[in-house]
Amino acid sequence: MPPRPTSHSFELWAPAAAHSVELDLDGARHPMHRDPERPGWWQTTAPARPGASRYGYRLDGDPVLLPDPRAARLPDGPEGPAQLVDHEAFEWTAPAPGAPLPGSVLYELHIGTFTPEGTFDAAAARLPHLVDLGVDTVSLMPVCTWAGAHGWGYDGVAPWAVHEPYGGPDGLKRFVDAAHRHGLRVSLDVVHNHLGPSGNLLPRFGPYFTDTHHTPWGSAVNLDAPGSDEVRAYLIGSALAWLRDYRLDGLRLDAVHALVDTRALHFLEELAAAVDGLAAATGRHLHLIAESDLNDPRHTTPRHDGGLGLTAQWSDDLHHCLHTALTGEGQGYYADFAVRPLTGLAKTLRHGWFHDGSWSSFRQRRHGRPLDPRRTPGHRLLGYLQTHDQIGNRAQGDRLAAGLAPGLLAAGAALVLTSPFTPMLFMGEEWGARTPWQYFTDHQDPGLADAVRNGRRAEFAAHGWKPEDVPDPQEPATFLGSKLDWTESAREPHASLLAWYRALLALRRAHPALADPDLAAVDVEFDESERWLVLHRGHCRTAVNLSPEPRTVPLGGTFTDLLAAYGTPVPHRDALTLPPASAAVVRTAQ
Repeated sequence: MPPRPTSHSFELWAPAAAHSVELDLDGARHPMHRDPERPGWWQTTAPARPGASRYGYRLDGDPVLLPDPRAARLPDGPEGPAQLVDHEAFEWTAPAPGAPLPGSVLYELHIGTFTPEGTFDAAAARLPHLVDLGVDTVSLMPVCTWAGAHGWGYDGVAPWAVHEPYGGPDGLKRFVDAAHRHGLRVSLDVVHNHLGPSGNLLPRFGPYFTDTHHTPWGSAVNLDAPGSDEVRAYLIGSALAWLRDYRLDGLRLDAVHALVDTRALHFLEELAAAVDGLAAATGRHLHLIAESDLNDPRHTTPRHDGGLGLTAQWSDDLHHCLHTALTGEGQGYYADFAVRPLTGLAKTLRHGWFHDGSWSSFRQRRHGRPLDPRRTPGHRLLGYLQTHDQIGNRAQGDRLAAGLAPGLLAAGAALVLTSPFTPMLFMGEEWGARTPWQYFTDHQDPGLADAVRNGRRAEFAAHGWKPEDVPDPQEPATFLGSKLDWTESAREPHASLLAWYRALLALRRAHPALADPDLAAVDVEFDESERWLVLHRGHCRTAVNLSPEPRTVPLGGTFTDLLAAYGTPVPHRDALTLPPASAAVVRTAQ
């Protein structure tokens, strides 16, 4: 039987409405009234069917129906009516794992390309693979609603709603519940710095954006101009809703360097305090991970020490050091890291960042600020060999496995997974997936589709790429070709690489020294010309040979055990001979 109507309160912040706001609920219109206590707010009460009723708003007699900006479900897309969601009706079967972020290993995945079906339920069926692999936190790319069926998710326009083609609100809840049953945490990527170019209806309600500041996406989200109190509350409320209503364990905050906020209380600090309050109220560990291009330790410095109080932030510097060391690439922003790649890699492993106030040729200025290892342990930095950004923003979306020998992939993985950072893998990396992960879109506006297609080709033409060699983001084959081929994982050389990742993750759990976040305790020996490097982690050593010739490397202690190897190393009393393009983790007596 359909749910029976019950009295429901509807509230809307719409200062742009000069005279009237009407609620359209299941075809019936209800006038709304100004809230005398809250400027710009309108409210009414009407009989509605939880989980079924569809509704929207009309401002000042405009016949266009606008969906609720706080809608949890938009079954017909971002410009269609909203549907009420009864969050209390979902039957959860498992509690959250309840562990903090330090010591975790994250696994970034995109719901649309993780499986052939591209849904939450299909992704949930693959969770046993992640348990066997040894990761403990799933990092979902954005799942809030956008115009079109498929895309990366960063063009979302409804920050409270779940993308319908993935499975909608209940689909996300089923995924999170399944992950928790497997002992996995789930983090979600959210985008506060911009909204997508199509289907963004928020400006019709009020000053969600401001021309006071501009970003690469146009007018900035209004965090500090008139009306910004409500905009900040809207975004923070959305973040809390993801954590509360969907029982997510954390959020990844996209490109926080693009959040322009001149107020004394920064938006990120206010958000972090609100999330900490929810964590205290629920007794759960909740985390906030920032993507930042600033190399600023204040993001993760506790609030009582004058920082913003975020849990962790991405470290692109480690990625860039590893990428140049493994591939030899040195164009664009890789230029600084390619001059002496092992020197840069050693610095980053010891100190957290390469750019800590040093000159950046890409930016033509100094960049970053040094970390204090006493206040910023390594677990506050995410380390990774590959991410959606670093693959998908290449002209052809080619993964490292497309051009590197498996032994070099194994060496990169060994350094990430035994580093003092919080490691993160990108889906399919663990078996050296050779399917590309390209930039794909499904813009419904032909003009916008052409602009994106031509813009991407023009961007890469400046680097020597022919237009026909840059995949068309709108072409369905670009999206379909980016889906993982799960059959690869059972074939060589993929199966051996997968076994290596599993072995490294098992070692990280078995040997606390390999997960020690103390940057001050890290030591690195290397030879730039011979292309070998040894990472010292307590009594453990991670040794990698990136050269095409065998290398004998010092261990800085007496060899006792070979813990894992990709290749066949030869141990000596206080050294190790590594075959070309190989890696090993050993234990020493000192």
